[in-house]
Amino acid sequence: MKLSIVIPAYNEEESIAETIDQIEEAFSKVAIEHEIFIVNDNSIDNTIRVLEELATKYPAVKYETNLGPNGFGYAVRYGLERYSGDCVAVMMADLSDSPYDLIRYYTTMVEGNHDCVFGSRFIKGGKVIDYPFIKKVINRIANFIIRIVMRIKYNDTTNAFKLYKREVIDGVKPILSPHFNLTIELPLKAIIRGYSYAIVPNSWTNRKYGVSKLKIKEMGSRYFFILVSCFVEKYFSRGDFSKK
Repeated sequence: MKLSIVIPAYNEEESIAETIDQIEEAFSKVAIEHEIFIVNDNSIDNTIRVLEELATKYPAVKYETNLGPNGFGYAVRYGLERYSGDCVAVMMADLSDSPYDLIRYYTTMVEGNHDCVFGSRFIKGGKVIDYPFIKKVINRIANFIIRIVMRIKYNDTTNAFKLYKREVIDGVKPILSPHFNLTIELPLKAIIRGYSYAIVPNSWTNRKYGVSKLKIKEMGSRYFFILVSCFVEKYFSRGDFSKK
């Protein structure tokens, strides 16, 4: 089963090469067919030059530029329309996600025949390194609200680092989110529509370079919009969108 890794990149010239080097080093130790699909989200730094060098260095690397509209959700959606694998993971370009965790995701999916594998940084075996205190508090409150409203046990829905089979990505369309609210839209729709999933611990490390693209003040209402839309689907759609 071929694995695709979609990585959105906006002004990541300092971190993207190290991120890809780490992924390729990890995958050199296992027999997993894979591609790394990097979406240059119309960067205005030297990201595109670095991507050209990476594509020459690694056969598994391909990249395209999303000319617009731009934003995290749009960039991920661009990649999710163009990847070639049987399953696809969304990873960050900033070294925050571990490729060894991704190998665990893939192994878990294959061995258990799960439709999705979700990571949690807040269960036994998970960890966060240098997580800003205020963001952590907001994260825990947001995930608590999602758990209560949606009546699910998963405690890290906002974690972007997840793995989906192709039929799941096709089955949760149309994808609405243009921003980081996509991180909750994909798993909530997958759960609501009846796709199977496993939860495994994963680690998260704060970025070494640059600044986070997530702007908390701008995202609250957007997360709320997606949560409400998923709530309405779960309780009022009568299963019209469920997995067939």
